[in-house]
Amino acid sequence: MRFPFKDSEDVAVFACCHIIDEGADICYVSHDEDDGAWQFLCDRDNHEDFEGRVISLKEAFEIDNSIGELADLKLGCEAVRDGKTLSWK
Repeated sequence: MRFPFKDSEDVAVFACCHIIDEGADICYVSHDEDDGAWQFLCDRDNHEDFEGRVISLKEAFEIDNSIGELADLKLGCEAVRDGKTLSWK
């Protein structure tokens, strides 16, 4: 699948340690309004104190290419789903 984001493949993004270390599904994506940063989190509730990882946007896309559906997510917006096989809302 072709990389669909307007951002560069090597732009740094934030990912939940559960996604990187444990293979948890990406269930929450935000595109921050203040700095344009992307965040990719799992469905766990403990993200206030989560241990994040910095990876490239390309790496996030390689972990789960369904995030490509959110390539046009506007600044300040977020998307959620209950599992990898379900649709983004």
